[in-house]
Amino acid sequence: MQALFIGQTYIDVVFITDHMPTGDEKHVARDYAVSFGGNAVTAAFCCAKLGIVPDLIATAANDWLGRMFQDMCAKYAISLHPRKVNQSSLSFIMPKDGKRAIVRCRDDEHIHPFPMLNLGGCRALHVDGHQPDAAIHYAKVCREAGILTSLDGGGLRTNTHELLEFIDVAIVAERLCEQMDLTPEKMLDYLKSRGCKIGGVTMGEKGLLWYDETGTVQVMPAMPIPRERVIDTNGAGDVFHGAYVYSYLAHPGKSWREHFDFARAASTYKIQRLGNEAGLPTLVDIAKVRHEFEVRV
Repeated sequence: MQALFIGQTYIDVVFITDHMPTGDEKHVARDYAVSFGGNAVTAAFCCAKLGIVPDLIATAANDWLGRMFQDMCAKYAISLHPRKVNQSSLSFIMPKDGKRAIVRCRDDEHIHPFPMLNLGGCRALHVDGHQPDAAIHYAKVCREAGILTSLDGGGLRTNTHELLEFIDVAIVAERLCEQMDLTPEKMLDYLKSRGCKIGGVTMGEKGLLWYDETGTVQVMPAMPIPRERVIDTNGAGDVFHGAYVYSYLAHPGKSWREHFDFARAASTYKIQRLGNEAGLPTLVDIAKVRHEFEVRV
């Protein structure tokens, strides 16, 4: 095991349409994609696509969607440690004008306790706050073992405040700032107060506001991609997380600015493609994106 990711599994159905029918009306979407979904789950697939295959603790149901998800994991050689639920979770996502509307159908009632794994060789843990008991347990264990701990703070969860005490790298979304009634700048102060060594707020087209090991706050602007090339922003943050975890594992001597710059290119690749799987970049894809925008760290 090189890395462990923990999260909630979704099957994402993404569709593009100019009209949402109501009542007895019918309408045909222009395009659609079906893929794996979920914050840490998508990040795990991104890390695997880039070349470092993690282990994954994720929810799994004994239904046809659950078996489809297991096939997806097998395709990427991801070692899935399933946590059983009764039904698979679904997300219906409609991207439009750089935004996305989402309807989720979720089963997070876990039938069994989370699996206990041997972390020998593990160098990074990435969690998204789902499976709060597993997230806290492994964050504590990894912190004590000197294993890097990373959090995708996409939204406020029951254990967010407690969990942050054991997180080294916390990159959160603007949504969490809104839920906690904090400006992005105040959010960085909050992350520092919880002991996070690296903290940041992803702000879409406004880029990343973050601080490094010294506490210095800086802005990494988003890549100047033309708006007409933005197809599907859903999953862009998840790809960002998966990419910086990969970069940390592959190049531990590099700075966090370099890791985030790499991840920025990965998420820029994602938003130009429909669906999470189509949006997973290779190393060559990221190099092309950085070359196109002449990125210099």
